[in-house]
Amino acid sequence: MSAHSPEALVQEERRYFQIFIWLGILTVLEIGITYLDMSKMVIGAGLVMLAGSKAALVALYYMHLAQERPTLTWIALTPAVLCVFLIMMLLPDLGGITRLIAEAVGAAPASH
Repeated sequence: MSAHSPEALVQEERRYFQIFIWLGILTVLEIGITYLDMSKMVIGAGLVMLAGSKAALVALYYMHLAQERPTLTWIALTPAVLCVFLIMMLLPDLGGITRLIAEAVGAAPASH
């Protein structure tokens, strides 16, 4: 079966439709998880995992990374890993700045 044979095109079209259905299911799960009676941290973690799954499906199948060389996959994943790393490294600073601002606003005289 060649890459452009009718059978291959039908199979590829079926795969695109299956991924579309999975993306829809994950979106419904994302909406549903927001209505659960759980802590915001658990809901946030669930939403991040579902969004990551959707991003992986799009990258693998719609951007055709599943058929690419592993080198190209690493090139595509490196910025995402660096982004998460930098956010985690900067979160403590954000908390410190927020505390300083809250203390400064709390210490400022109220003007009416």
